Amino acid sequence: MSEVKNIFCIGRNYAKHAVELGNEVPDSPILFSKPTHSLAYAKGDMIAFPVDKGEIHHELEIVLHIDQQVKKGDLVEDVVSAMSLGIDFTLRDVQSELKKKGQPWERAKGFPNAAITTDPFPFPGVEECREFTFSLVKNGETVQEGTIKDMMFDFQAIITECQDVFGLGAGDLIYTGTPEGVGPIQDGDHFEFYWGEECKGRFTVEMK
Repeated sequence: MSEVKNIFCIGRNYAKHAVELGNEVPDSPILFSKPTHSLAYAKGDMIAFPVDKGEIHHELEIVLHIDQQVKKGDLVEDVVSAMSLGIDFTLRDVQSELKKKGQPWERAKGFPNAAITTDPFPFPGVEECREFTFSLVKNGETVQEGTIKDMMFDFQAIITECQDVFGLGAGDLIYTGTPEGVGPIQDGDHFEFYWGEECKGRFTVEMK
């Protein structure tokens, strides 16, 4: 796997998720980032999370892997050859306090292991992706499931926005937003990521 350069994220990209958290549905992509040291891989191991920061919520996402410098007008298939499934973990209590104060979200989004991803797999193209569901299974029960057909801002809009605001290049990851069903994690929770019927990765939560 190539070195990860930047981790960009899209907030509230599924309307039902925005509603479930009592947030306004945005009319343009909400952008934020995570530090690269928040990244961890779902390879079946235990992954540690802080026990003293309040509730930590899982947010399942499709992750696009940018493989070259992105120029204005580039299409998704021009610059993405791989994808993965990931979780944008959020310190929900911390985020709520930050939002009340009008402060940035980074303290709630950038802690160690806050960006989980499976190993990348080939990107089949936008149209084929539309035919798949992606899901997160917790302790044997599906807790989140989505399809890119429910996105408010599609892959092309996301890449165009990120390129315009940040610039995009090889090694950048884009977490593209989460469907409804987010919720808190507990010590010992076991998670599995599915693309269609295929399990792409798994890990177990360790609170410490």
